[in-house]
Formats: sequence, structure tokens, C-alpha cells
Amino acid sequence: MLQSYTRGARIVDADGPTVAALLADLDVRYPGIRFRMLNEADALRPHIRIFVNREATTDLARALAPTDDVLIVQALSGG
Repeated sequence: MLQSYTRGARIVDADGPTVAALLADLDVRYPGIRFRMLNEADALRPHIRIFVNREATTDLARALAPTDDVLIVQALSGG
């Protein structure tokens, strides 16, 4: 679902000193993608998982280094 915003790209570049800033930068580069990851209260949607250097995080204020790898996964749900 998220790849529909990135023109099918699985790997994209984005910048930001925190996870929240990185998501905001992604939204500048790929308009609308942030709403798929965060709700109206700027909290992660239940089906979104974020990993920084393979470590799961829900902390949007988590600091990021320029060399960090961030993986955003949209879990499948339904029945």
C-alpha cells in the first residue's frame, strides 16, 4: 500500500533528525504517505511498524543519525 505513494519504489531516501521529522520529509517527497502511517492525533496507526537499524520503535521522537536505516512496514490485517 505504501509503495503506491513511492511510485512502486521499495527503497527511498528521506531525511530528518527524528522519526517524526523523517515521516514529514517522506510526506513532502511523496504527498499523502504520512496520513497512511499516522492518524489525526499524530500517533502511529495500529498496522504500521517502524524499525530503526532492525530495532522496533514506536517513539516518534527517537533521534536518528544520518546513517540509520529505517524500515516502515505496513502489516496486513483482516480476515
